[in-house]
Amino acid sequence: MTPTEGTSPAGTSPAVSFRGAVKAYGDIRAVDGVDLRIERGETVALLGRNGAGKSTAIALLLGLCPPDAGSVELYGAAPERAVRAGRAGAMLQEARAVPRVTVGELVAFVAGRYPAPMPVGQALELAGIAPLAGRRVDRLSGGQVQRVRFAVALAGRPDLLVLDEPTAALDVEARQAFWESMRAYARRGSTVLFSTHYLEEADAHADRILVVDRGRVVADGTGDELRRAAGGSRVVVDVAGLPAGDPAPLPGVRSVEIRGDRALLRTEDSDATVTALAELGAIRGLEVVPASLDDAFLALTTPAPVPEEEKAMAKAKAKAKAKASVR
Repeated sequence: MTPTEGTSPAGTSPAVSFRGAVKAYGDIRAVDGVDLRIERGETVALLGRNGAGKSTAIALLLGLCPPDAGSVELYGAAPERAVRAGRAGAMLQEARAVPRVTVGELVAFVAGRYPAPMPVGQALELAGIAPLAGRRVDRLSGGQVQRVRFAVALAGRPDLLVLDEPTAALDVEARQAFWESMRAYARRGSTVLFSTHYLEEADAHADRILVVDRGRVVADGTGDELRRAAGGSRVVVDVAGLPAGDPAPLPGVRSVEIRGDRALLRTEDSDATVTALAELGAIRGLEVVPASLDDAFLALTTPAPVPEEEKAMAKAKAKAKAKASVR
């Protein structure tokens, strides 16, 4: 599926719609003409290197900042309107613990801001923190605070749940429990959009993966589709067994990388590549390995911004926030 395709029934809007959305900080376009459509009920992962534009795209989606050009809608309405109505709930990275407030009090307060909130006990149960209801938020561990943020995101009973790096502070056991809770919520027919640096999480828990690079969506599909885009498979052989010359012209081979005494051939047709190698007698230490999502991610994205670029973007963002606060 491409970013602009959709399957919304006639008369209904998609959960998320970006049309030519642009957001710039100075000369840097954090979001650069994005066209994107997320259907109701989908679970979508957002992948990208640091500085790729993921957090800015989420800020646009939640109405935290307006696009400089194009449009962003949630369920056919302005993001701010959808958020106020409780249709979107978010778990963001930049959130601080509230002092002298218990977990139950915080979730109850947030739930009270929405027209049809989820019962507090149910939100705490889904987030796996019911036993912490009477504990002060500022005395919890990092992993426990992360789960409180999840309960807060659920408080309005949102149709769309937006999770920005939701498992960043969790250990392996807590991460597994979190994803069980997220899937339980998604099974109710809710739409989920999450960003993550854990590629295996995207592969395991998303119906669809969006790869963002330098402000643009550069890939959109399932994990298998992204792996095929990366070259399908890797054929690894001993360099000593290869014939003289460039092995790239072999059938199916898209690229060649030499690692010590081994050659890694990225190929779209591993059977054809292996057959050709066998005919040449070049099959010493032969291995055929399916392309991983890591391979796909690296093939689809550019290297991370150099420190000067990151500093320039941070400076531009700070300047934009300062102007907004003055207004």
